[in-house]
Amino acid sequence: MQIQRFLETSIEQRLGSNKVLLLYGTRRVGKTFLIRHLLSEQKEKYLLLNGEDLDTQRLLSQRTKSAYNRFLKGVKLLIIDEAQATPNIGQALKLMIDEFPQLTIIATGSSAFDLSNKTGEPLTGRSYEYKLYPIAQMELSEIESPIETVQHLDERMVLGSYPEIFSLVTHDEKAEYIQQLVRNYLLKDILAYENLRSSNKILDLLQMLAYQCGNEVSVEELGSKLQLSKNTVDKYLDLLAKVQIIYKLRGFSRNLRKEIVKNSKIYFLDNGIRNALINDFRSISVRNDVGSLWENYLIAERIKRNYYQKKNAEYYFWRTYDNQEIDLIEVTGTKISAYEFKWNKTNVKAPKAFREAYPKAKFEVITQQNYLDFIL
Repeated sequence: MQIQRFLETSIEQRLGSNKVLLLYGTRRVGKTFLIRHLLSEQKEKYLLLNGEDLDTQRLLSQRTKSAYNRFLKGVKLLIIDEAQATPNIGQALKLMIDEFPQLTIIATGSSAFDLSNKTGEPLTGRSYEYKLYPIAQMELSEIESPIETVQHLDERMVLGSYPEIFSLVTHDEKAEYIQQLVRNYLLKDILAYENLRSSNKILDLLQMLAYQCGNEVSVEELGSKLQLSKNTVDKYLDLLAKVQIIYKLRGFSRNLRKEIVKNSKIYFLDNGIRNALINDFRSISVRNDVGSLWENYLIAERIKRNYYQKKNAEYYFWRTYDNQEIDLIEVTGTKISAYEFKWNKTNVKAPKAFREAYPKAKFEVITQQNYLDFIL
């Protein structure tokens, strides 16, 4: 199954711009496949380098125009895959983009956190950034019918949507792949950032977050259970968010005294990763966490959808001290939209305190009957 990635068109439109196009995403999310598909349609001369290759690192470390001219002569498009592995990559990219006006560079990295730190200030005004997420339903809907989409919902809530999943046949093969992805790629990548050594603590934290998915988490409580300081837990949570594994929702408030804003809710940007962490790939028909899976799936798909459609949205949850709550608050400009997620349709109204505090806000319940309108 070949899935056209939504970002490909946006990137293609900026070829020839004499800019650095920074493409971020976790390992195995499809960056290399996207690049190779893009190159298959290129007529201009291009050069593809692997930033993890020692010869590439030596080549880029010279940092003189004459040295770069030897391999960039006539090249219109330079691609550096896994660019964050190359030391001082920011200075190299700056020099090339400044000295070769015919050149566009695509640099991919395993995370926005790592590559942006290593490129830094030198690329101000010289770059565009793109985030690549696991396959979005809006991408799958281009190649499957609405009936097929509904038929695959159970699997996507359990196994997620990393690209290689779609080339595997059996449920067990897919579950094993996701578990290997967590162990062999994501966890190792996380530990590589800032030379983190406490693999057990990171894994324990991820598992605790997986079990509490969709619930408010207390940094103090997490730190107590992990025997880590509050600052260390905060640092790890920020890192996991920056490498696009989790997403933190803060409490929403416009100064209503009853609203809770101290804690955050944590969601995973892929359901399969969440389920691998708790080693549970059973069908939703026999699970007691369907509500959490449904909520996580919808929020992750909404984040992908809005990002790819260039809708600048902010996300929150809402709860008061007397336990009136709403799953998701989405703010775009001055517009406030509130969403409650229910696996089985029920008659749900917006909480009274919310209606009184935000009378102009939109409120909608998202169920199996209308969820595609929410994520497409």
